[in-house]
Amino acid sequence: MADPKSGGAQTLERALMILDAVSTGAADLTALSARTGLSRSTTQRLAAALTRLQYLRKADGYRLGSKLIELGYRAREQMPLVSLARPILEELAKQTQDTVHLVVPDGDEVLYIDKLPGNRGLELRSRVGSRMPMAITGVGKALMLDFSEDHWQRLHENAHAAAGGSPLSWEDYRDAMRRYVRQKVAFDFAENEFGVRCVAAPIRDAGGQIVAAISIAAADHWMDIPRMENLVPVVRGSAETISHEIGWRLPRTVSGEQQ
Repeated sequence: MADPKSGGAQTLERALMILDAVSTGAADLTALSARTGLSRSTTQRLAAALTRLQYLRKADGYRLGSKLIELGYRAREQMPLVSLARPILEELAKQTQDTVHLVVPDGDEVLYIDKLPGNRGLELRSRVGSRMPMAITGVGKALMLDFSEDHWQRLHENAHAAAGGSPLSWEDYRDAMRRYVRQKVAFDFAENEFGVRCVAAPIRDAGGQIVAAISIAAADHWMDIPRMENLVPVVRGSAETISHEIGWRLPRTVSGEQQ
């Protein structure tokens, strides 16, 4: 006899596959069926149920529904890092007038979990819930500071192979990463988005592990190299303040002096 629980789990997995397909642009039954590998009848049945429950809506095809927006906001509110970091990010945005990001690692990508738009009239393509390749974003490089050089190279090669990947050779990229490790802050010279530069720093947890990163981003005419250098202690200080909020403490030497 078939386990009814396994059947329920399969239905749930298929429904989530449909939601994921809609989120990446599949809008009609033909596209959803092709993307998920489900039969058209199964796709239609699950899409109808998801629409009834407001996880999907029909508007010139299928779109993500209001229930997911509600759940997304609740999930964001329940993520302690976001609420702890927000006052510090607000102060950073106020001080610099630029766009401020908060991200966490997600495989070989970064996941944006908070964004405060700047006051300069520049709209960046980043948004809460979006993902970008780790190796070509400033926040991604900040997340990579503790990685081995072999790991750097793998991520660099993957990004270089993709469209819009890093324009730097591996040797130049490695040398830049070594410099970022020393200054504890990473730069993005418009590698991820044309005309946009950023300064980013890692956030560490109580165990000293890098668990997130923040950045200040602006158009390159507002973010020349001297300003980027001047922002290094500002961004690093904000990241360290957030790190303290989640339990990190600056390591000390045997003599008790800070390293």
